[in-house]
Amino acid sequence: MADAATARAMTREERKVVFASTLGTVFEWYDFYLYGALAAIIAREFFSPADPGAAFFFALLAFAAGFVVRPFGALVFGRLGDMIGRKYTFLVTILIMGLSTFIVGILPSYSSIGVAAPVILIGLRLLQGLAMGGEYGGAAIYVAEHAPQGRLGAYTAWIQTTATLGLFMSLMMILGTRTVVGDEVFAAWGWRIPFLVSIVLLVVSVWIRLSLNESPAFRRIKAQGRTSPAPVSESFGRWKNLRVVLLALVGLTAGQAVVWYTGQFYALFFLTQQLKVDPTTAQLMLAAALLIGTPFFIVFGALSDRVGRKPIIMLGCVLAAATYFPAFKALAWAANPALTEAQARNRVVVEADPADCSFQFNPTGNARFATACDLAKQTLAAQSVSYDTAPWEPSNAAATAAPPGQALIRIGTTEIVSPSAHGVPVDEARRSALAFRQAVGRALADSGYPARADPERVNTLAVVAILSYLMVLVTMVYGPIAAMLVEMFPTRIRYTSVSLPYHIGNGWFGGLLPTLSFAIVAQTGNMYSGLWYPVVIAGATAVVGVLLLRETKDVDIYADD
Repeated sequence: MADAATARAMTREERKVVFASTLGTVFEWYDFYLYGALAAIIAREFFSPADPGAAFFFALLAFAAGFVVRPFGALVFGRLGDMIGRKYTFLVTILIMGLSTFIVGILPSYSSIGVAAPVILIGLRLLQGLAMGGEYGGAAIYVAEHAPQGRLGAYTAWIQTTATLGLFMSLMMILGTRTVVGDEVFAAWGWRIPFLVSIVLLVVSVWIRLSLNESPAFRRIKAQGRTSPAPVSESFGRWKNLRVVLLALVGLTAGQAVVWYTGQFYALFFLTQQLKVDPTTAQLMLAAALLIGTPFFIVFGALSDRVGRKPIIMLGCVLAAATYFPAFKALAWAANPALTEAQARNRVVVEADPADCSFQFNPTGNARFATACDLAKQTLAAQSVSYDTAPWEPSNAAATAAPPGQALIRIGTTEIVSPSAHGVPVDEARRSALAFRQAVGRALADSGYPARADPERVNTLAVVAILSYLMVLVTMVYGPIAAMLVEMFPTRIRYTSVSLPYHIGNGWFGGLLPTLSFAIVAQTGNMYSGLWYPVVIAGATAVVGVLLLRETKDVDIYADD
């Protein structure tokens, strides 16, 4: 029967189910990722009191807020999905998502309503996260429960394309709007247009989903009176099911999540923030990679029906852990060769007493770093310069003459003493800091450090090739995962059991990746050190998955009914 199912084409009803579920979910991801793609503008509009670096971190934290609450949405909507049905649950989720996104488009900025602006924005992100927590599981399960045995990987792989297609749509809408209205108008108010357009997408999505019927698997257990009265406690209160949930999280979704967010969002942030590539250029190159890579979701999903889900997903995690560092270093050489040449030729070192150096992560903008070491690190972070730290070891007359508690920045053979603001009048401290920053800027320029990536030297083909490789890794871990998660749990608790590990993995391990990785970079001073986070998580998932997960491709998802 499985061979016959594999050989035949989709029926008209199956095509309708896949198309409707996929299209609706694409629109939800479009809504969700607009914020991430416009993080720099969001930082300026809603977190303006903070300095630019802190505002960007705060914007990333607000972006992450939507991911943090996704597991809670999984519990709420997963329970509803297992009790009242798949169809009506993800109708509710898309309404919440679409309306929240539309309101962002009309939300006044900080300059208009003050602190209420970021508070409301974060509230809307939380609503989006709750909705997304119920969306993915519903769509993936709905498609899987319509798929014939032996083709779950091929059918559910279409749902796996939706996150990438939603990101692609958001990038294209942003680029199209920017092109039509111009950069100046876009920065002033045109950035709101992609958010406002979401209301049209919402109407289309709701209309599509209203035309669908409930899944046959859920109809079957409901007709037999075997739906779970308490799917949350049944999923997580019984060790037999809880053990599978934990394995799905640690040995599957955590690694998949960091690979997904590294290959798409972190890669975009790395290009624009660390390598100083023009945002429009970076978005276009990423969009090209998304187009190249997206068909591989279907390829690996269908392949998993033949060779298994586990080998493909685990291989993707292993390749990611093994190749991220060389891949991102190659990305730096291709996107901003002047920066990598300057780093190789003129190493930057901050010399200071370690006790005077604070943790350089200030998402709220409330902390004030006053030591000489803090000023030195802040100055280099603002310039996106990688640096090493070393104990204070004065080597020339200027440094030797510096009083205790000061620090210096060494750029090649140039040394610049960093002043301290402790015990210094405010005006004098500001003048000293300004003079220091200007001196560092001149020294960096003299040493070949570029203020931005030279468009003439960006190797577009190489950048797109590297981004495409990262995308292929994404498709390896993501293409087969929906089918595997569905096959791991029985129908009566499937919505709840699938949704929670997926959204803890993607909401916490993946969604927090940009924020945590940039915090690591800010702390260490090395622009590649943020990659340790996805490398460790992907490696750990590969170990746990290989040792403890069982293959599921031959599981009959109706056998337990």
